[in-house]
Amino acid sequence: MGPSLSAALNPGVRRRELFGWAMYDFANSGYTTVVTTAVFAAWFVGGVAGGAPWATLAWTATLAASSLLVMLSMPALGAWADLHGAKKRLLALSTVGCVLTTAGLGAVAPGDVALAVGLVLLSNLCFAWGESLISAFLPELARPQAMGRVSGWGWSFGYFGGMLTLGLSLAWVMHAQAAGQGAAQFVPVTMWITAAVFALASLATFALLRERALPQPGAVPGPRAALDRLGRTWRESGRFGDFRALLACAVAYQAGVAVVIALAAVYAEQVLGFAQTETMALIFLVNLASVVGAFAWGHVQDRLGHRPALAATLLGWIAMTALAGLAEGRGPFWVAAVIAGLCMGSSQSAGRALAGVLSPPARRAEFYGLWTFAVRLAAIVGPLTYGLVTWLTAGNHRLAILSTGLFFVAGLALLRRVDVARGEAAAHAVG
Repeated sequence: MGPSLSAALNPGVRRRELFGWAMYDFANSGYTTVVTTAVFAAWFVGGVAGGAPWATLAWTATLAASSLLVMLSMPALGAWADLHGAKKRLLALSTVGCVLTTAGLGAVAPGDVALAVGLVLLSNLCFAWGESLISAFLPELARPQAMGRVSGWGWSFGYFGGMLTLGLSLAWVMHAQAAGQGAAQFVPVTMWITAAVFALASLATFALLRERALPQPGAVPGPRAALDRLGRTWRESGRFGDFRALLACAVAYQAGVAVVIALAAVYAEQVLGFAQTETMALIFLVNLASVVGAFAWGHVQDRLGHRPALAATLLGWIAMTALAGLAEGRGPFWVAAVIAGLCMGSSQSAGRALAGVLSPPARRAEFYGLWTFAVRLAAIVGPLTYGLVTWLTAGNHRLAILSTGLFFVAGLALLRRVDVARGEAAAHAVG
């Protein structure tokens, strides 16, 4: 990756800075892996809520409410970051918030539904802010023709962080179970492990990543200027038709991705009877496959083209949901998990890179705020739809996962409206 890496970076960007940027993906991946996917999701449904009929819907509604908060705040927050050259400062605040609230989840006991809901709302909000802000650094680091591979490097490195956090948590769970402890005793420790890895790994980001953006002329303190800037973006939206088309596509396919992230562990335990350690091993495998998908597909994306590369991942997602929904035994489900991992790494990386290609250079945090708006709308629609299907069908998770495939079909259809060359030209025509 030596010469290839240097050629992929913008002038003045050093390798250690790219490492610092990628370390944030490494740091925060443990949150989605352990909290919203492998451990706390299943613990909330089966332990905190006691396996009540409304438990899955309550979990998905909590994630939906958190995503709504992100939608209402992130575009304006991104615009404010651009105006004041403050991406790194806001990133630090969101990181501290997510670390503290994740550690707070360790205090949740069976029956503490309100406490769990409040902490998940806040931690997921802070996580999403940080995820959007770190993405806005990507176009500053990578050359336009290398956006896909650099994004892929970050995503693949991030999955290693998720595997480290999950691996440490799995080791603790196995130790605790051998000592006769139950989930009420070992789940809190996994939350503290996740918070600690996030805090320690993110230190490299704040030490090495530079804030290149400068406060823009006329920028004034407070949210008013940010909201005015965001309003201007919507008024000019006709000039960014391909970016808007990408947002519509993202709402569709990211809804399906959100279901897999939020409910894979719940599905494995409720439908196929996976034990906690088996579920964690399953998610570990998904992360391993995601490393391969993100790293390899970033190179494919730069050569094949952004739109065809993203379309190929959506076809993979459609195949995965069909296989998972029809699987009668654990073997096919493990295969579906591998496909999900490959598609997750590649589609997440491809979408982030394409959003950067279609964003005006001086307004990247703002446009990534809009991207986050779309992703979080998807995070409401997808899991909430899944939860409603299970509630209306007396717990039919198979039908719920099969219906998830429709999101990827819709995403594939909407992607046809995106003209990358036209959208890139429009982005660079704007100051």
